[in-house]
Amino acid sequence: MNDSAAFSRWNNFSHLYIERGAADYPLTRHIRDRFAKARVVEIDDYKAVFARPRQRFQAQKASMKLILAVKKDRFLYEGSGNSQNFSYDEFYYNTLMFNCVYNCEYCYLQGMYPSANIVVFVNLEDYFTATREGMRGRSNPAQPLYLCISYDTDLLAFESVVPYCRAWIEFAREEPDLLVEIRTKSAAYQNIKDLPPADRVILAWTLSPEPVAARYEHGAAPLRRRLEAVQSAIEDGWPVRLCFDPVLAVPSWESMYGELVDEVVRRIDPAAVRDVTVGVFRMAKDHFQRMKRQRRDTPFLYDGYVQEGSTVTYPAERREAITTFMRRRLGDHFKEEQIVPWT
Repeated sequence: MNDSAAFSRWNNFSHLYIERGAADYPLTRHIRDRFAKARVVEIDDYKAVFARPRQRFQAQKASMKLILAVKKDRFLYEGSGNSQNFSYDEFYYNTLMFNCVYNCEYCYLQGMYPSANIVVFVNLEDYFTATREGMRGRSNPAQPLYLCISYDTDLLAFESVVPYCRAWIEFAREEPDLLVEIRTKSAAYQNIKDLPPADRVILAWTLSPEPVAARYEHGAAPLRRRLEAVQSAIEDGWPVRLCFDPVLAVPSWESMYGELVDEVVRRIDPAAVRDVTVGVFRMAKDHFQRMKRQRRDTPFLYDGYVQEGSTVTYPAERREAITTFMRRRLGDHFKEEQIVPWT
């Protein structure tokens, strides 16, 4: 199922669960107007719905509900060691939403959250305030605060429902000490195409071979459409990042990912790309174990992983083989300083 089919499935939420404290926010009114036919259920706290015990994540994916809430704290999180910081000392992410409209089999969210329903936090100004405070308090004033806003979700895929990307783009224009990354597997660039490019916002596309995308990235856009979106963003002048991450050690991975690189450079000028990332599958141990208990329908989770500290990943020899292969293939087309591997 491609992203158009996925969109039609969740684009008509049957229920809106709204915290009483969230009712008067402009974003709440916007979403209520967007889903005027949905049944509205008032709640005191989103956790009463989202954190109920004994929920079935995959069953809920077939009929996700939308929960509108006010985030009370933790508007900035320090970046995880499982993510690339691109050598920025102040590396953070935020959680504007819980969960994602897509259903990638390797996604840690299904081991992180008890529910597949989507939570949208509507108090956007509190996030902006916390980000300004983070910028003022950064330890290295020579560098901007680097902020990933689509770390735990795919905001661009959901932009037609919740216009968070454009809000953060306009915010970043006014903040010279901020650098924002928006990462996506969607082809939904048209949702922000009317905006002039912002040099402090990086649009980042995760790219996978088409067989991998079709098998494991349920609902996400096919490779062809992602590359069309990438090309459109480049032509409009946006800083663009390409993410070959995670590279999955599926059968014939060398030929599939080699063909992926060839397809990318046939359609995208490497010199027009800000940088490319390379990373292998890795996940926090606790998330992996919970996910494995829930997902007995995929052989992907039984692929000879090892635990190193608190991370589950491939054995070192396989990681090194994948990284070396990808750096070599990408190095045929991209400059060395453009290639940023996860280690």
